[in-house]
Amino acid sequence: MFCKLLFLALVASSIAEKARYDNYRLYRIQIENTEQLEVLRGIEEIGEGYDFWTEPANVGSHADLVVPPHKFGEFSDFVERFNLQASLSQSNLQTIFDEEQRRPARSGMSWTAYHRLDVIFAWMDQLLATYPNVLTPISAGLSFEGRPLRGLKVSYKAGNPGVMIESLIHAREWVSGATATWILNELLTSNDPQVRNIAENYDWHFFPVANPDGYEFTHTNTRMWRKTRQPHSILCIGADPNRNFGFNWNQGGSSSVACSDTFHGPQPFSESETRGLMEYFAQHAETISTYISFHSFSQMLLLPYGHTTQHLDNHDQILAIGQKAIDKLRERYGTQYVVGNIAETIYIASGGSIDHVKGVYGTPIAYTYEFRDTGTHGFALPADQIIPNSEEAMDSIIVILEEGEKEGLHRAAAAAAAARAV
Repeated sequence: MFCKLLFLALVASSIAEKARYDNYRLYRIQIENTEQLEVLRGIEEIGEGYDFWTEPANVGSHADLVVPPHKFGEFSDFVERFNLQASLSQSNLQTIFDEEQRRPARSGMSWTAYHRLDVIFAWMDQLLATYPNVLTPISAGLSFEGRPLRGLKVSYKAGNPGVMIESLIHAREWVSGATATWILNELLTSNDPQVRNIAENYDWHFFPVANPDGYEFTHTNTRMWRKTRQPHSILCIGADPNRNFGFNWNQGGSSSVACSDTFHGPQPFSESETRGLMEYFAQHAETISTYISFHSFSQMLLLPYGHTTQHLDNHDQILAIGQKAIDKLRERYGTQYVVGNIAETIYIASGGSIDHVKGVYGTPIAYTYEFRDTGTHGFALPADQIIPNSEEAMDSIIVILEEGEKEGLHRAAAAAAAARAV
């Protein structure tokens, strides 16, 4: 039986075609009462072609829902029966995906287009050859399908406190990886005094593609894939890696259903990607003062925790720094962010990376960015917004590090780094 299933799987993979989203519609639904919230949560649990880009969290919030053509009639019935306030955001998702995936005029790495894993890795190799005294290759092991979890460490001198940046842990959030690589490039090439200050006075640990299997799958098969690619049943593949970290795992905001986009995995760190990332972090935790996770979308700067609305650890201090950061972010292009605890600002979501580094290791500064936009393009942010998004993110990160310095939040990590350097 197993051999037969394996044969069928291999046949299926050999004839697989990239999914298209012709005439798929994106709706924004305002949640006005408990009944509507329960209806939307029921749709989320059932799945069957529906895809929530923003989950139904609570009364008074909104949800962004993709409706496939074969569900138009059923969805219209839901709208009428439950008086759902649904406004059409996109009438044909394939058109925005086509625009997003236009190829650049020249080959190689750029920030005017989104790139495949091989292009990103080749660029990283070029950087290592160009900056051998500044860059060090780092690794978080291998993905489930055997791809390297590659990273780069930027270090201009010994004894610096560390900053770790993780992106593309959710495969479909392409702008997160593009922004991480842009920032990495700026740290090496920019002449701006503020950028040079943070480049040379912190050690930077970059993992720009934390979920390489899922990311490749979004390019070759299904653009909206979110999870890892490890099978967890005959029909269900992948776990949500940002629900799979150990601290307060499975304490709300994740699913025990293996086919769900928010499936937390059968146990904490069941996914090689999350396990490898935290094994690397654990080796350097005492020297890392700042952990930043890049995501999209919604224009939010989030701080721990996701499992509770209680204000724990140095919440008020990090909230105040975060407010200054988004104030600075707004100056360049007028982009409006909100800042707050994950559970209060969006929804309960346990098992995330910033919760783990804060809860287990006490990392002083931990934030998750939810980048542009607020739902017009959602996960398919046009490539011409990569650089503006990256520029304003860099502006805010400079503030986070500068304010952390004023508050003495990097001091212990710097002392540990200096001790290691002796």
